[in-house]
Amino acid sequence: QGGKFSKAADWQAHVVVDGLLITGQNPASSGPAAVALLDRLRSA
Repeated sequence: QGGKFSKAADWQAHVVVDGLLITGQNPASSGPAAVALLDRLRSA
């Protein structure tokens, strides 16, 4: 099976949402990851 890999340029924000998993690439992703989490909580 394997996994899917995606990334942004070094030190750029990159967030992936897959089901209940929300993950960010690096510290620059903390803001967008928080927004993704809030969006998920609002839609629950």
